[in-house]
Amino acid sequence: MIRILKDQDLQGKDILMREPIRGGVEETVSGILSDVKQNKDKALFAYCEKFDGVKLEKLEVTQKEIEKACGSMEPRFWEILNTAKKNIEAFHRKQVKNSFVLTEKSGVVMGQKVIPLDRVGIYVPGGTAAYPSSVLMNCLPAKIAGVKEVVMVTPPGNSGINPAILAAAKVAGVDRVFQVGGAQAVAALAYGTESIPRVDKITGPGNAYVAEAKKQVFGQVAIDMIAGPSEILIIADASCNPRYVAADLLSQAEHDANACAVLITDSEKLAKDVKKELETQWHPLPRREIARASIQANGKIILTDSIERAIELSNRLAPEHLELCVDNPFDYLDAIRHAGSLFLGKYCPEALGDYLAGPNHTLPTSGTARFSSPLSVDDFVKKSQFTYYTPAALSNVAEDVAYFAEKEGLSAHANSVLVRTIGETP
Repeated sequence: MIRILKDQDLQGKDILMREPIRGGVEETVSGILSDVKQNKDKALFAYCEKFDGVKLEKLEVTQKEIEKACGSMEPRFWEILNTAKKNIEAFHRKQVKNSFVLTEKSGVVMGQKVIPLDRVGIYVPGGTAAYPSSVLMNCLPAKIAGVKEVVMVTPPGNSGINPAILAAAKVAGVDRVFQVGGAQAVAALAYGTESIPRVDKITGPGNAYVAEAKKQVFGQVAIDMIAGPSEILIIADASCNPRYVAADLLSQAEHDANACAVLITDSEKLAKDVKKELETQWHPLPRREIARASIQANGKIILTDSIERAIELSNRLAPEHLELCVDNPFDYLDAIRHAGSLFLGKYCPEALGDYLAGPNHTLPTSGTARFSSPLSVDDFVKKSQFTYYTPAALSNVAEDVAYFAEKEGLSAHANSVLVRTIGETP
């Protein structure tokens, strides 16, 4: 079911994780984007019927409909949603950055303004599984940042939108909800339609068509990242319980047949025991066929000589999720340079981060953790800078600025400074 490889079998190749094959996706998405841009709501209604099998009369979900859905939720789920909200808000409030001003005695004032985005669109998947957790993880940081309006899009089902998603939207403070998904939803957010307002930024995960649509509209609108299939990399030592490790690998494998679940260990016994556990644990899973397909296609167990070598491989791969299931995990924390989100110790499964812990679960995939970060409050603000000089302060630096400008062959730049200090064009 899963391959056990030795470190030397890698031969310097990045074979542990791969991006899905997307043949034909680009062209299909391009056509959908053009159609929605031109035909707006008419195109959205047609795509909902074509792709979701739902014939809609309207796109926006009313507050009455949201309240009705919320009324069907059991009290325990409300408690959990509010606990998750509390933890997510506590973590993300620490990310808030303030504007600043620097005033110098020479008559110079400089500063930076931190400005929330006006309107953000969040995409919430609704295909083979519903993700109310994604509502919280995308909306709450935006609200903390001060975004004026958060618009949510999510695919409809035959019975409407999953009530759990609408409950999460209520708890998170989503301002407007629309029942539309896929590339067409991304197009609607990017270009605007009669019903759906144009946004400044689109965040949230989706399938290959959603990811490609976000890629194609980037520049017309900002996006958070191009997310690929889910990934988990577990570094485990000989003392780990193989049942725990196998369970954590399967927790990501059940997301998608293209998901990637990898174990790196310095224990051959653990490797063999985890392989046996995978064979046992996948059978009772409701999504076992998806999990099995993922493990067979992309699952691997890598044997190394040491945990230090495992960390070297991990840094090369820059996984979305990294579980450091070893004794004294904090001893290794500084050595981890590239990972979306880290889970430390043997009692911190990745699922904690998906739902309740507080750190964001919208993470860089496909090795992009080498240069990008988890979704945060920073994603929902922009910055402007300002400068002020008194006449005396300008005179103090005018000749230096003009000299620098002339070095670049830009005499008009030099003149714009000198004309203010010598009173006439030189």
